[in-house]
Amino acid sequence: MELTGQIVAFLTPFMPYLLKAGESAAQEAGKNLSEEAWASAKALWAKLRPKVEAKPAALEAAQDVAENPDDEDAQAALRLQLKKLLNEDPALAEAVAGLWEQARAAGVTVVNRSVVIGGRVSGSIIVTGDENVVG
Repeated sequence: MELTGQIVAFLTPFMPYLLKAGESAAQEAGKNLSEEAWASAKALWAKLRPKVEAKPAALEAAQDVAENPDDEDAQAALRLQLKKLLNEDPALAEAVAGLWEQARAAGVTVVNRSVVIGGRVSGSIIVTGDENVVG
C-alpha cells in the first residue's frame, strides 16, 4: 500500500475527531482511541490540514470521510486529493513521510484498515472503522 493509502487508512477512524475543533473533541478522542495512535493522527493532520483546507476538493473529501468513515468511495477521493497535494509539494510529502515513519517506529501500523499498536494495549478502545477492539 502506498503512503497516501496507508495514511488515509490510518486517519479514517480519526477524521470525525480531527475535524471537530476544540478541547471537547480531543477529550472524546482520548476516551475512545489509543493514546499513541491519537498523537500520531494529530501530528499527521496538523501537517496536512492547512493544505487540505486550502483546496476545496480536498476539504470536501476529508469531510466526507469524517461523516462516512466506512464509505470506500469517500476514502478513495481523500486518497486522490492527498496524493495530489503531496505530489505538488515535495516538502510536505517529505514531512508527512517522516511523521508516518515516526508513527510506525512507535508501533502504529495499518493492516486492512485496522490500527495495530505495537506493545501492550490495555484500557483502550481502538476504532478501526470496521469494528471496535478493546485492549
